[in-house]
Amino acid sequence: MIAIYPGSFDPITLGHIDLIKRSSILFEKVIVAVLKNPNKTPLFTVEKRVSQIKECTKNIDNIEVDSFSGLTVEYAKKKQAGVLLRGLRVMSDFEQELQMAHINKTLESHIETIFLATNTELSFVSSSVVKEIAKFGGSIEHLVTSNIAQDLYRSFAQKN
Repeated sequence: MIAIYPGSFDPITLGHIDLIKRSSILFEKVIVAVLKNPNKTPLFTVEKRVSQIKECTKNIDNIEVDSFSGLTVEYAKKKQAGVLLRGLRVMSDFEQELQMAHINKTLESHIETIFLATNTELSFVSSSVVKEIAKFGGSIEHLVTSNIAQDLYRSFAQKN
């Protein structure tokens, strides 16, 4: 079965990578799909995020990295995926994700949403927190891969 792991991944964190690795064991193929969200102003371009994710997942055989815009369920149908993957860190994630899962089910009844709990040691990691720390020059090497850390520091140095 094919699973889609959609998100903005701005940037991809060790928490995302952990979920990708764990889901790659559960599914025949996992497509990490970067959403082109017109309501967000990302730090990195979609192309850069796709490139970053490819670099971080290059050693996982059954991973594909792509980008899309529009409804996630429409993208999943196009890719013939039967599952949407979502990571849960805290209870507030569950409330938001459950609502989205119900909405997606009304749009496409054949696609299931599966939630994976993050590993405890990564449950506090979010892309927003990582960017905030990097913006002020703090250490993020324990939250993202070294190539992502370099990209973040470089990006914030250019803005200053």
